[in-house]
Amino acid sequence: QVQLVESGGGLVQPGGSLRLSCAASGFTFSSYPMSWYRQAPGKERELVAVISTTGDITNYADSVKGRFTIFRDNAKNTLYLQMNSLKPEDTAVYYCKFRDKPFDYWGQGTQVTVSS
Repeated sequence: QVQLVESGGGLVQPGGSLRLSCAASGFTFSSYPMSWYRQAPGKERELVAVISTTGDITNYADSVKGRFTIFRDNAKNTLYLQMNSLKPEDTAVYYCKFRDKPFDYWGQGTQVTVSS
């Protein structure tokens, strides 16, 4: 069955970096654009970044542009999010997602906390 398993979250100080991973299985990973979302306490889930099937096209939320990088390794069926210059407002649960219409598939999420 389809599985998306995020990892790499944790507690980091402002200005620090983290790299999130999303290990995919149960579907042809290289055939689907992939996305990272996040949800902060009391807020709606928001799109952070999107990447095309081959990785040559990416898009980012304005709030993370220039600080976060989405990339993928299709040979390893893994999606990544490199997060630099982290801010307290980046604190959230981060999820990877793909869409196989009409369904959306989500991972369980990984917590990122940015605090001194």
